[in-house]
Amino acid sequence: MKFCSSCASPVQQSIPAGDNRMRWVCTNCKTIHYQNPNMVVGTISTWGDGILLCRRAIEPRYGFWTLPAGFLENDETTEQGAERETREEAGATIGGLKPFAMIDVPHVNQVHLFYRATMLTALLDPGEESLEAKLFRAEDIPWEQIAFRTVFKALKWYLQDQQQDPTFERSTFHYDAIALSSRQPRAS
Repeated sequence: MKFCSSCASPVQQSIPAGDNRMRWVCTNCKTIHYQNPNMVVGTISTWGDGILLCRRAIEPRYGFWTLPAGFLENDETTEQGAERETREEAGATIGGLKPFAMIDVPHVNQVHLFYRATMLTALLDPGEESLEAKLFRAEDIPWEQIAFRTVFKALKWYLQDQQQDPTFERSTFHYDAIALSSRQPRAS
């Protein structure tokens, strides 16, 4: 950041009074410009025994498979954002969203939140951010081509939960944080 979004004056890093972290502060109007983590929202959407994955048409991780997910927009709930991202990336119509997993990814200033969802039809129409969208049976998931560690973790949790309770009546909410040094596909 170089300039204040309020008055266009230069900004500099300093610790504002009453704070304990370096922040960008306007040298003129003293506006503090906070930079906070981004929320990524998505779904583990299913149709029968198939799990919906999208093959990325954008970087990072072009050509790799992921759950439909993306950045939360202003003025929408996390559930609305997850449903929107699933529609935009896979063309899927979903319902019955239930919070499933949250994963902190501090080295890229992100929090990933996944919902479980049921597809209302099997019709898929991938958007411009996806090369293709496809339903995978558990044994056919391309694990070596999963784009992000958060997706890898969420899928593993989903399959473990499904094995223990196929009806998901005793739903579990999962949480973890991913450190930069983990040895799985990159988080972002």
